[in-house]
Amino acid sequence: MSDPAVSVRGLSKSFGERAALSDVSLEVQGGSIFALLGPNGGGKTTLFRILSTLLRPDSGSFSIAGLDPKKQLRQLRGRIGVVFQSPALDRKLTVLENLRLHGRISGLNAARIESLAASLLSRLDLLDRKNDRVETLSGGLARRAEIAKALLTSPDVLLLDEPSTGLDPVARRTLRDVLRNLVSHGEITVLLTTHIFDEAEAADTIGLIDGGKLVAKDTPDALKARVGGDVLVVETAGAPEASSLAMEISNAFGKDAGALRVVAETVRLERREAHRFIPALVERFPGRFISVSYGRPSLEDVFIDLTGHRFEEAA
Repeated sequence: MSDPAVSVRGLSKSFGERAALSDVSLEVQGGSIFALLGPNGGGKTTLFRILSTLLRPDSGSFSIAGLDPKKQLRQLRGRIGVVFQSPALDRKLTVLENLRLHGRISGLNAARIESLAASLLSRLDLLDRKNDRVETLSGGLARRAEIAKALLTSPDVLLLDEPSTGLDPVARRTLRDVLRNLVSHGEITVLLTTHIFDEAEAADTIGLIDGGKLVAKDTPDALKARVGGDVLVVETAGAPEASSLAMEISNAFGKDAGALRVVAETVRLERREAHRFIPALVERFPGRFISVSYGRPSLEDVFIDLTGHRFEEAA
């Protein structure tokens, strides 16, 4: 196996008494899409800022394309493209003018800028919008223009912080297709942060982060396979009711109920063929819950299994 495009070893970072990152280690293989999935405040943006060389860690180290920022910072910065959550384009300039400006700042000559800009805008389906002011573009088109700008210097690794923020579902799907196409037809590696499950699902590998700690790292299918069977969710009127019902279900059915967990106002059961258990549950506890549903394990189920809470309940 080739050396990883990104290697993170024991990174930690605190702000005052709050630990934003705690001993995080991971590797991202070249030519792949890696999604760092976690709730707001979970530590993913802190890691993004460290990898983009905007923030120094308190301890630990990392390398990108084999380069150590402590010794080769300038070279490393030349090998990464960065797309921030907040727009970094000049809205009064056209798409092409933004690329030209970035190219000049990066030290590219005019001919090289024009050649690269034409190629990138074509690949990102923006060629017919190159003379449009950024302020006239939709959120999805503007995000693609941001990516074109980040790719102008031909980086090895593209870092994106919450790239789907503010985009509608159609624009999010288009963005996923754009990123997959870039990885499939080039030598680039993509590392993105996200709190959107379906965006992470489209990645080759997912790192789940919560409370500043990396709690799991694997392919989407392998992560979901950790959940034992189908997931049955019983919604009650509140947390006390859920706790009481969970205890009664456990007493009534024992191991037949499967793995059982209380999460806020819900009781979650993991068992094979969960649909066969629903009639017995309804008959045994009539009127005790608002609704019951089941389905195959999702990434949210994996997160709940590993952390004991949902995204919106993260501190």
